[in-house]
Amino acid sequence: MREHDMLEKEEIFSKVLRAGRRTYFFDVRATKADDYYITITESKKFTEEDGSFHFKKHKIYLYKEDFAAFAEILGEMTSYVLNHKGEEVISERHQKDFKKEYASEKSDDDIMPQTSTFTNIEFDDI
Repeated sequence: MREHDMLEKEEIFSKVLRAGRRTYFFDVRATKADDYYITITESKKFTEEDGSFHFKKHKIYLYKEDFAAFAEILGEMTSYVLNHKGEEVISERHQKDFKKEYASEKSDDDIMPQTSTFTNIEFDDI
């Protein structure tokens, strides 16, 4: 095995955040020059109808020269969301009557009329 492959697999320091069907892995790793960087991996579990499952993973590599700007923007974005929407989770998954509440807030002008001439086109049809 090449030296780079061995260093890529070596985790210097790690933390895991489990969040429902998503898991986030925060890992400190070493470069060839023995400097440190961070990888953030999102792993999401998908279950098939037959009960089998698979994971999709997305990874971000974050290097020291970007830490300050990354942390600043992440802090700004999280503050914006919390200041505008609070900490309460609002979603169909977390509220059984979410659709009903949302629909009752709409006015007649917001609702698009249903027509019988609408055709559902799939990408496979094109």
